[in-house]
Amino acid sequence: MNLTREQAELYAGWFRCLADPTRLEILSLLASERRPLSVGEIVAGVDVGQSTVSEHLRLLAETCFVLVEHRGTSSLFRINESCIDCFPSAAQFVMGSVREDHLPAARPSATRRRRRSTSLPAGHRQPAGNPGRR
Repeated sequence: MNLTREQAELYAGWFRCLADPTRLEILSLLASERRPLSVGEIVAGVDVGQSTVSEHLRLLAETCFVLVEHRGTSSLFRINESCIDCFPSAAQFVMGSVREDHLPAARPSATRRRRRSTSLPAGHRQPAGNPGRR
């Protein structure tokens, strides 16, 4: 089976995601802990700034390597066992030795919280410059 351009771009994104040493450190920490961790716990474990860790976690979540649990105002991150198990299959698929249905799908915007829909009374408009809030 030949790789389509869309598949090639998806898998290239997975490989690019893992090409960063900090992301590999984060994955290693999450894999060794085997429990959800807060951003603060991850920052302490990899000795990188909070904003940098948050950006790396966003990329790892979008490529399915980590899962996000939103609890109130906090987010907890854990390793996605099924994706980690599938990653060798992605490499094998690129090389032509595994079926496509054994691979997970990408999850753009995986770390974004779902916005609660709020309806405004008739005749009221949303304030400019701050969508979704009153």
